[in-house]
Amino acid sequence: MHDARKVSTLTEDEAQAELARLADILLRADTAYHGEDAPQMSDADYDRLKSRNSEVEARFPHLKRADSPSETVGALPSERFGKVPHAKRMMSLSNAFETTDIVEFDQRVRKYLGVPPDSPLLYTAEPKIDGLSLSLRYEDGVLVQAATRGDGAVGENVTANAKVIKDIPQRLKAAPDILEVRGEVYMNHADFTALNARQSEAGAKTFANPRNAAAGSLRQLDAEVTRSRPLKFFAYAWGEVSAPLADTQFGAITKLESLGFSTNPLTALCNGPDDLMAHYAKIEQQRAGLGYDIDGVVYKVDDLDLQRRLGYRSTTPRWAIAHKFPAELAWTRLEAIEINVGRTGALSPVARLAPVTVGGVVVSNATLHNEDYIAGRGGDGDPIRGGKDIRVGDWVQVYRAGDVIPKIADVDPSKRPDDAEPFDFPRICPECGSDAIREEGDAVRRCSGGLVCPAQAVEKLKHFVSRAAFDIEGLGTKQVEMFYADDQLPVQTPADIFTLEARDKANLTKLSNREGWGEVSARNLFAAIDQRRTVPLARLIFALGIRHVGEVAARDLARHFGSWQALVDAADAAAPAAVCQLEADAAETEERQLAVDEGRRARIKPVRDAVWAGVDGPAIAAWRDLIGIDGIGSTVAISLVTSFQQKAERESIDRLVAELTIQDAAAPATGGSPVAGKTVVFTGTLEKMTRAEAKARAEALGAKVSGSVSARTDILVAGPGAGSKASKAAELGVKTMDEDAWLAMIGGA
Repeated sequence: MHDARKVSTLTEDEAQAELARLADILLRADTAYHGEDAPQMSDADYDRLKSRNSEVEARFPHLKRADSPSETVGALPSERFGKVPHAKRMMSLSNAFETTDIVEFDQRVRKYLGVPPDSPLLYTAEPKIDGLSLSLRYEDGVLVQAATRGDGAVGENVTANAKVIKDIPQRLKAAPDILEVRGEVYMNHADFTALNARQSEAGAKTFANPRNAAAGSLRQLDAEVTRSRPLKFFAYAWGEVSAPLADTQFGAITKLESLGFSTNPLTALCNGPDDLMAHYAKIEQQRAGLGYDIDGVVYKVDDLDLQRRLGYRSTTPRWAIAHKFPAELAWTRLEAIEINVGRTGALSPVARLAPVTVGGVVVSNATLHNEDYIAGRGGDGDPIRGGKDIRVGDWVQVYRAGDVIPKIADVDPSKRPDDAEPFDFPRICPECGSDAIREEGDAVRRCSGGLVCPAQAVEKLKHFVSRAAFDIEGLGTKQVEMFYADDQLPVQTPADIFTLEARDKANLTKLSNREGWGEVSARNLFAAIDQRRTVPLARLIFALGIRHVGEVAARDLARHFGSWQALVDAADAAAPAAVCQLEADAAETEERQLAVDEGRRARIKPVRDAVWAGVDGPAIAAWRDLIGIDGIGSTVAISLVTSFQQKAERESIDRLVAELTIQDAAAPATGGSPVAGKTVVFTGTLEKMTRAEAKARAEALGAKVSGSVSARTDILVAGPGAGSKASKAAELGVKTMDEDAWLAMIGGA
């Protein structure tokens, strides 16, 4: 068993570094896989990396990156093909690797739906084909359009190519007027071998694997080339339909088969995790003899009405999961250990390896997490790998799977060179020469240079211009690095971006005259910057790169405050309370330690009261309003408020804001909702819907859902078991109602 750190044991800095590495490797993999039909890794390894990313984000939502792999599906369509917007988004699947993951999936589904553990709940289980996703659109029974997945929202138009694939019907009988059939284009092993033999004889390109061959064959500009390739198609899903295919997933697949589509014969109905695991084992045993590649088994809630209730996350359905097959191990030589400095200043060690193939992918780098991991110590100080440290020159075992990026799983000391020395982790930042400090209780060493450290400053600018932030076309990673190091036209703060054109006009050497630039490219860049002078509030908040304030927190803050000025005013008003919160936390920690040392009970309340005694009412009210926002706790609030109160940071933000027009957060289209603009708190047990459904519905009607009762609360919905929140609501005179009254108010049944 490999010595991987579980997500539950990661520190915040380790998680930050983990997400950065995952984003980098998955972006490169997406480009290679979807854009170039030349995958760098197997589908199983890719999906597992993506699963690891999602798991880290779930535990540390405030660290979610702008370029998070969890917010992407596939890759942007190639410019070689026409673009086709999907009528219904093509989603990806979340992944599972262990039996416990399947049990937890079933538990999540039941909890969301309110289905008791002992009640039947049927799922379909089907092999996950390792091919290329394709959506076929039929109108009045005629195939009119075929599109690849693309980025999930827009795909590539491959209609002419799809029409020459024998497995794809050109006309359907007794089909709905509009029917989008979705499935996988693939190539079986025998056909793949024969194709490569023909390619080799002709002196043409051969393919690395059947998936690569299938993708390359479908994405041909000449449909006759596609016709010559032995492509097949399995149907397993649907997009837009004018009439339901059936009431269940299994019934719908049966209907697709009756219409003339090939469906997988190993698809089966299962009742609960035990049945699912049994069918998984059956498929895994047959895997080698199937004649085509699969990389796991997909489980879907069978009842389509329940699927609709469960709905979707940003890119994946709640009602489905892909159970992936295991990954592999390999041994190789560790040639060097290098230190990367991240946006937060964290020093992250990376192993440079003699290239080795692991699971069909060449690996030359692996994460080493931190200095303790290299030394053979875990986060709790206990030995890992039997206490064996890692040294340059070592023979190491590399592990690749979805719960980790490539990493060192083990070391063979018997093959260690005689001159191998223990690795001396640097105490000085390799980027700027500042002290690299490791705080007590922190597993990560961090550069103290701040903005003087090029690694941090550049990364903050990259974050600012990234897709989920300002998304400035033509100002990507390469350009940010160039402008940051430019002596004549430097960009070292976000505000500098929006003064770039004016400063360029004042320079004798124009940007358009520099290598790599011209009149058109410079003009396009300035125009792209101007287009981003008007920015939605949530994007601006996220783009600032405030620690702990990710996309979700930024949206929550924007939705709650509505305008930039309201947010700033609230942060300023809450500042004295935020300082006291920090002081109270520190005082409580000290009191607890003293109490343990002295063998007595900690006196927390007197300590807390003493710290808060000097804070005025308005500051406390502003603070409580801020931390009462659903999804915003004291950690995020403190980070936001203290960032705004730092002199240099505030000046930088003010300079930026002076260049922008900030759009207020748009209120939801509530259509005369009786709860629009009201603050609602749910407490106790809800019996007609789950808490997640109640919150989603309230927000869709324009209400603000808070986690705590205050003087600003308008409605408390109290189910059985309501406790202190109900008492506080009564004290404050907050309107309280039961679930039936709430549903009646909002028009529910």
